[in-house]
Amino acid sequence: MADGQATNKVSEAITKALPFLRRYARAVTGSQKRGDEWVRLCAEVVLQQPELVAGAQDTKLGVFALFHRLQQPFGALDDPGSENSVSGRLKESLTDMAPLQRQVLLLTVLEGFTVGDAAHILGIDVETAERSLEEARRELQRVASVRILVIEDEAVIALDVADIVRSAGHQVIGIAATEKTAVELAKQHSPHLVLADIQLRGSDSGISAVNQIMRSMTVPVIFVTGYPERLLTGKQVEPAFVISKPFDPDLLRAAIAQALDTVAI
Repeated sequence: MADGQATNKVSEAITKALPFLRRYARAVTGSQKRGDEWVRLCAEVVLQQPELVAGAQDTKLGVFALFHRLQQPFGALDDPGSENSVSGRLKESLTDMAPLQRQVLLLTVLEGFTVGDAAHILGIDVETAERSLEEARRELQRVASVRILVIEDEAVIALDVADIVRSAGHQVIGIAATEKTAVELAKQHSPHLVLADIQLRGSDSGISAVNQIMRSMTVPVIFVTGYPERLLTGKQVEPAFVISKPFDPDLLRAAIAQALDTVAI
């Protein structure tokens, strides 16, 4: 009975960790499809063999470490020759961030792991992880200015986001609090990237606004939500880039760079 209860607890912890693994996999690949394929493989293995992560001090840490161990024999998460390579109009804006730098950055800034945890997950020493993180942060400073549309109905948050975007060297083409305004601004200014809240005023939706924008252009999108696990279910078409409220400036800068660097536009 005790063994059964322990197994159930591990299974519950694994289930809770999967939405965040799904977020990370999508961010690091720039694709919902490719990211979810890797997560599905990991989930199948870990649910059949929970002992692979049962010994970890933290189940989320164990799941992420297993994820990277599983993907190594079958191919890299990053495929420079895939359809996710960006078009020429933005190449001058992108980082030359190496896969390891990107992974350490996303594990620490997006998922909140320590550098030591990131090193464990990736199977590298802490010194290498620290060096990769510093190199990634320096690379972020080299990203050239791009045009960004902010869709956010809370004025204080919208202004904070705009300040972060500008401090990262980018141009805010406008702030939209409604679907109609968002679509109009996108048509007028052709943004390189859209940063959208999920829920807007009244019945307006950031997702609906983005869907309307995407009918006339293809542009990478970062969605913001206070409940990422509710959005990352893997049961429907979902964004590749999702960040949680509240977020720090480094997280937003990293998400912007990663979205520009991996999404086909």
